[in-house]
Amino acid sequence: MQKQFNYWRKTNYLSMKKKIFKGSFYQIYPGMKHPIKKETLTFLKDLKRNNDREWFAENKDRYMAAHENLVAFVQELIYEMVAFDKSLAGIDPKKTIFRIYRDTRFAKDKSPYKPNFGAYLIDKKKGFNQAGYYLHLEPGECFLAGGIHVPEPATLRAIRKEISGDAKGFLKIVNDKNFKTHFTIFGEQLVNVPQGFSKEDPMGEYLKYKELSIIHPLTDKEVLSENFVSYCTRVFKLMVPFNAFINGVVSDNQ
Repeated sequence: MQKQFNYWRKTNYLSMKKKIFKGSFYQIYPGMKHPIKKETLTFLKDLKRNNDREWFAENKDRYMAAHENLVAFVQELIYEMVAFDKSLAGIDPKKTIFRIYRDTRFAKDKSPYKPNFGAYLIDKKKGFNQAGYYLHLEPGECFLAGGIHVPEPATLRAIRKEISGDAKGFLKIVNDKNFKTHFTIFGEQLVNVPQGFSKEDPMGEYLKYKELSIIHPLTDKEVLSENFVSYCTRVFKLMVPFNAFINGVVSDNQ
């Protein structure tokens, strides 16, 4: 997903940021208790240059401090987001954060660590096969995301069926002015409309997606802003209709 996002970012980032800041979306909010620290991004930048176990061991204290910074930030973010998504109430912020250690068993790249932090906020009682809210911290490549990533085959078929059958409902969400201003639908696509659907289906381009994620790019400056938790909260709130469409399908097919 990261390689695909890098390509998307290069081709779409500037035009999207112009649209986002044309209005008054980014405003000043009360100060945060636990902003993302500059040292956290600096650690990730240094890790990318020195991705080996010896360097990591020598800088373990920096990693722990950066990780604790993210945990504190996510805790505050959850507190704010519960106002519009009660399914997040009571989740452990530590358990939303992905491990920094890479699984290199079948990878050509044997770098032992991810040069990023990722946090995925979902109702854990319902499992990972659902749409949620994702925060990605990586110097120069930070973003927020929603939707569903790598859904199970049966779930993907059900989502495609719902998009085809309720085209009006889906298009109302993705053609909304706020949605189009802040998000791009992102994911690997098939060349042709999948089997089981008409080649002439008016929703064909959406049916080609192998996953349905939405992306909102971030600058490092935004991430380090004192009002970043409020920024994230507002962006994630705008994702709710899209996530609800997907999760309605997931719930009906469990």
